[in-house]
Amino acid sequence: MIDPKDIDRRIYDLYDEYCHTEMTRRDFLQRASAITIAGVSGLAMAQALLPRYAQAQTISFTDDRIKATYEDYASPGGTSGEMRGYLVQPTTEGPHPAVIVIHENRGLNPYIEDVARRFGTMGFLALAPDGLSPVGGYPGNDDDGKVLQKSLDQTQLKTDMLNSARFVQSHAGSTGKLGSVGFCWGGGTTNYLAVEMGSDLHAAVPFYGAAPASDSVASISAPVMVQSAEMDDRINAMWPDFEAALQDAGKDYTRHLYEGTGHGFHNNSTPRFNEEAAALAESRTVEFFKQHLA
Repeated sequence: MIDPKDIDRRIYDLYDEYCHTEMTRRDFLQRASAITIAGVSGLAMAQALLPRYAQAQTISFTDDRIKATYEDYASPGGTSGEMRGYLVQPTTEGPHPAVIVIHENRGLNPYIEDVARRFGTMGFLALAPDGLSPVGGYPGNDDDGKVLQKSLDQTQLKTDMLNSARFVQSHAGSTGKLGSVGFCWGGGTTNYLAVEMGSDLHAAVPFYGAAPASDSVASISAPVMVQSAEMDDRINAMWPDFEAALQDAGKDYTRHLYEGTGHGFHNNSTPRFNEEAAALAESRTVEFFKQHLA
């Protein structure tokens, strides 16, 4: 078993490129195999980075604190006009503040479902929409999911997320207060919702997500908590302009930069996971939602 600290930064960077481009798994592993560090093959390090979802589950779907179901709902203007999401309801008496949990660039995988269950156990009505549901749903592996999500019309896909946010906000079990949290692509989409929903969104927490266009930031009403990884050059390069736009528009924002972490540090299914930083970021997110969704 390879210790995450022993994985070379070049392999992490290559994995990030693999996750966010059209690079295939085969090409990722072939390119990694050309690297050897202190007798450890890059191929072995690359294979260690691939997700292992079964070992990463923290909350069982049978946990008696929650009720988890897949729900279908309308999505006018989206990919197909219909959507499906993973709805997690606390078993305590409601209504409860609502949270939309937005996946990465590969559909609703088991990691994101687990995150939704975590929020459910903390007293939130959580919806994790599957952006791939109009075209058959998450295909069971991230490689095909990545290709499928990239093939979709991105404007329609974001409309599906907007409709999902409205669905959970208006759910009978919701107080009407809505927060959004998203990871990677979902982080950028959380920023998109903050712009598009204005005062209808009450808190936004993007994890290492792409910044919105600077000229759209004035439309944001929700307080924003930005969760950033120190070694995430691609996303961090967007921050100065984003911060300047937030300041110019007088917006309520906070940014946390987690030392020694890379893109995806919250995802506990791969060695990119940083347990200490992920736990701190998650606790900050929960407290932020409790503060603004009460």
